[in-house]
Amino acid sequence: MNNKSYFNKNKKFLDRMDRKFGRFSIRNLIAIIVFGMAFVFLLAVFYPAINSDSRDINILGMLDFNLKEILGGQVWRIITFIFMPPGFNPILTVFALYLFWLMGSALEREWGKFKFNIFYFCGIFATMAAGFITGYATNYFINMSIFLAFALLFPNFEVMIFFLLPVKVKFLAILYAALMLWDFITGSWQGRIALLISLLNIALFFGGDFIHLMKRLLRKFKWKKDTGGFKRAGRKRVKDAKGLKRIK
Repeated sequence: MNNKSYFNKNKKFLDRMDRKFGRFSIRNLIAIIVFGMAFVFLLAVFYPAINSDSRDINILGMLDFNLKEILGGQVWRIITFIFMPPGFNPILTVFALYLFWLMGSALEREWGKFKFNIFYFCGIFATMAAGFITGYATNYFINMSIFLAFALLFPNFEVMIFFLLPVKVKFLAILYAALMLWDFITGSWQGRIALLISLLNIALFFGGDFIHLMKRLLRKFKWKKDTGGFKRAGRKRVKDAKGLKRIK
């Protein structure tokens, strides 16, 4: 697959939308998201709970996507779940946020701010839809869609695992895809819906590439099959010709 996707049939549509509405897009969107995650992480570390009406309320528990609480009036959860930090280990969280910013910034430079906004907000709205269907949603799949898009565009980029082992992101993406497949096979129907919907932005931007790749692989397979048949037929004709010579 070419390292630079041109969105195939969607490219012209996105280009038209960019010319019309690009001025409304958010510059450095990924930096805003990362800053929000870092703020929530620090808030959870230093103020893990607040006291209200003589009871402790968990900060993170007030920000996640919970359909029951949303329908009960806590509508801010529709947005605030986006800023949930990726973990609670300080070192790993800093590393994850740095990678998230690095990959998101690279996508914005490659696509432009408008198309990156479309990609990210498609992931958000799709996750929200999954949340209203299943009752719960997380920003995990949104974040991982950034990783998958980065791996598709820059497959040979290396990251340092445990700060020691350099690994190309394409291999990490293959591993993640295998884990997604396993989760889809073994998970609940809610998990399957969330997983499939989370890939909508990937399908929007890279679906044409995958179709083109599959067609190319099928043509290659068919060509090998056909030429292999010709070779076998040629060998049979040569063998028959040698047999006739011996008979003569």
